[in-house]
Amino acid sequence: MKNGTVLLFPLCASLLSPGCATIQRGDYTPLRADQFEREADGRAGGIPAEAREKILALDPEHVSEWEITKLLSQMPAPRIITIQGGLLPIKSTMTSFARFLIGMGYPAASIRDPNDGAYTYGYYEGGDRIAGAIAWYYERDGLRPMIVGHSLGGIQAVRVLHILADPARKLSVWNPLTRSDEKRSEITDPLDGTTRPVTSVQVSYASAAVAGGLARILPNEWDMNSKLRKIPDSVEEFTGFHKGLDLLGGDFLGYGPANDYHPTGTAIVRNVRLPSAGVHSTIPATRHLLKNREIKDWINNYRPSGQGMEAPGSIRKFGWNSTRILWAAEVWHSIKKHWVLELQRVIRASLSQACGD
Repeated sequence: MKNGTVLLFPLCASLLSPGCATIQRGDYTPLRADQFEREADGRAGGIPAEAREKILALDPEHVSEWEITKLLSQMPAPRIITIQGGLLPIKSTMTSFARFLIGMGYPAASIRDPNDGAYTYGYYEGGDRIAGAIAWYYERDGLRPMIVGHSLGGIQAVRVLHILADPARKLSVWNPLTRSDEKRSEITDPLDGTTRPVTSVQVSYASAAVAGGLARILPNEWDMNSKLRKIPDSVEEFTGFHKGLDLLGGDFLGYGPANDYHPTGTAIVRNVRLPSAGVHSTIPATRHLLKNREIKDWINNYRPSGQGMEAPGSIRKFGWNSTRILWAAEVWHSIKKHWVLELQRVIRASLSQACGD
């Protein structure tokens, strides 16, 4: 027991300490507030009339690069909250993924932190605060946010879903712009004007990649050991990713049904097995993929082919990059899909309200 404890401490330190030092939060300034207000102006109801029919005509499952470039990139977009793991390299890889999304056409203002411009949250950011910020973003935008977590950040993503799914929990709205508690536990729904608790807000899409494994032994993750693979209805659609030969983030080295996520209710849950050759810590390092036109085209044209599928044959020609490419393609497809669905949801709510009036 004594030897085990001695070995455990260095492991915990290696997982925790570097990550905690990677994000330096800036101070709130009026200039930053003004910039954010300009970028966010009119998000909930600011879709031009001429664009509404085009958006309603889009097929969420088949969104082309042309539709992103010529239409969606000019429209409001749901807030994406990316959550990194704890090791030092993981921070830079999740930042890389955020920049990849921006390079694919997603608005930077819907990814970067409004307070200090950071691209990603740390897994150690309080789950209650992230949940409270999700409610704040939804109240402003009318678009349900998305969460993308990697490694320990994947565990935190699922934790946030469970926090939002607990009606007995009194959560406060957290203002990410001023980084302050707004001392209220309800929001006004921007689509219908009703008052609702923070715990009633649903995330449109969430994902967790290579979350589990050795991370389960960390004391701050023990509360999730029995919940990690259970996905509540606080998210509409969820994708869980695992890979073989993964000691850090895979249960039983990433093999077998212990790695599969399951819905506790009506949430749509998919499980995707990534190629085992990929490196756990670098999966989100995807910004470089933008430089290869063939890879970018493959990602833009990717369509999910079913549950549990490892890399399709067409991706194997990209070699060692295949794990990152498949993960990027899967997540990008889901983000595009829910971007369209959320815009359509806002437009239909607006039309319904106009008809009611």
